[in-house]
Amino acid sequence: MILTTHALVGAAIGKNINNPLIIVPVSFASHYILDFFRHGDYLDDNSKFKEAAWKVALDLMIGFLIIFIYFIFSHPSLNTMTNILIGTFFSLLPDLLTLLYWNVKIRFLKKLYDLHVWIHDYFYPESLNWSLRNSLNDILISFLAIILLFI
Repeated sequence: MILTTHALVGAAIGKNINNPLIIVPVSFASHYILDFFRHGDYLDDNSKFKEAAWKVALDLMIGFLIIFIYFIFSHPSLNTMTNILIGTFFSLLPDLLTLLYWNVKIRFLKKLYDLHVWIHDYFYPESLNWSLRNSLNDILISFLAIILLFI
């Protein structure tokens, strides 16, 4: 899944669950669960981070912009905003940890990295190519997360 999808799902989890101690593991696990679905990615094993940094930044900006729009128009309580940010952070954390292992090779992150790679490669190894077919789940899941966030 793209980062926007993970961020929006984490935000929806944070909005709809009031206990941060539950938000953290549910949001973290949601990342891996979403990655089981066919999806498109704009990064692959041959990607260079410097070449793809603008895609990552744009992806994150879109997700955070939608969450910011929710904050502006829905006027949530400070507690709800905090829960949304916790859900967003922990739903994105597996990709951050993967990036850290990929670039810096922090040894204790290898098992999470291997899990992430296995989930992507095992179910739909061809699904990581960017195409409309592979991106439909991103679109549908993001749309559902926006609905859950705004209702």
